[in-house]
Amino acid sequence: MEYQIITRSQIAGFETFLRAEERSEGTIEKYLRDVKAFAAWLCGKGVDKAAVTEWKAALCDKGYAPVTVNSMLAAVHCFFAYAGWKECNVKYLRVQRRLFRDAKQELTREEYSLLLATARKRGQDRLALLMETICATGIRVSEVKYITVEAAQRGRAEISLKGKVRTIILPAKLCRKLLKYVKQNKIAPGGIFLTRSGNGLSRRQIWTEMKRLCKYAGVGLSKVFPHNLRHLFAVSYYRACRDIARLADVLGHSSIETTRIYLITSFKEQAQQLDQLGLIS
Repeated sequence: MEYQIITRSQIAGFETFLRAEERSEGTIEKYLRDVKAFAAWLCGKGVDKAAVTEWKAALCDKGYAPVTVNSMLAAVHCFFAYAGWKECNVKYLRVQRRLFRDAKQELTREEYSLLLATARKRGQDRLALLMETICATGIRVSEVKYITVEAAQRGRAEISLKGKVRTIILPAKLCRKLLKYVKQNKIAPGGIFLTRSGNGLSRRQIWTEMKRLCKYAGVGLSKVFPHNLRHLFAVSYYRACRDIARLADVLGHSSIETTRIYLITSFKEQAQQLDQLGLIS
C-alpha cells in the first residue's frame, strides 16, 4: 500500500474540520495533541496500518492505560477519516468494563464541601460559585459560557453543543446566588464567569484554579478537576430519582451506556452494599 505523510497543513485543516463539526474545545485540543504526538513518533515516516499498529504497541510498552491508548487511537482514526485514510485504522484494545472507580480519583461530597468552604475563606468567591454551578447542574466545563445573566433570570440555560440543543434547569437557590454575584460585581448582561478583562474563563484557567485550591483544602490533586464535579452531580441525581434515561438527557448523552460510566461507584461503597444484603449468616 502507498504510504501517506502527515503534514502541518493537514493538521491545520483537521482543526478546521473539527470546528466545522462543532466539536468541543476540549475535544479539539485533545485530538490535535494526539495526532501531533503520532506525527512526532513517526519522525517523518509514512503512515500505513502497520505503522499505527506499531505505535499502539509502543504506547502500551510505555505504560499507558488501555483506555488512554484507545482514546489516542480514536483521535488518530478521526484524523484518518478527515484525510481519507480509513484503511489505516486499527483495532482498539479490548478493555473489560470497570466495576468500580479508583478511590484516588473519587471526589466525595465531604471533599466537595471542603473545597467550597476553602475557596470562600480565601476570598475566591468566583471559583466557589463556579464549582457550585457545575456540580449543581452537571454541565461540562465547556458549557460554562452558557451560564449567563439572562439564564439566571429565566432559571434555565439553553446549551448548544455537538449539534444538539438542550435546556438545563438552574436551581432557584443557585439563580439567587448567581444574580447576587452579578449585582456585587456589576456584571453586564451576558456571561457571568469572566476574567478581569471581560473574557470568558477558559478550560485551562478553571482547571488551574481548582488544582491550586487543592493545596489549601487538603484534597488530593487526582480528585479535583471540573469533570469530577459532573460525576458527583450524576451520582447524586441518580440516587435521588433512579431514572438513568432522564439523567442521560440532563447530561446531554446520546447513549445511556455513556451515562452508566458516570454511575460507577467506588470499591468501598460496593463492598458496603454487599455487606448490607445480609446474605451471610
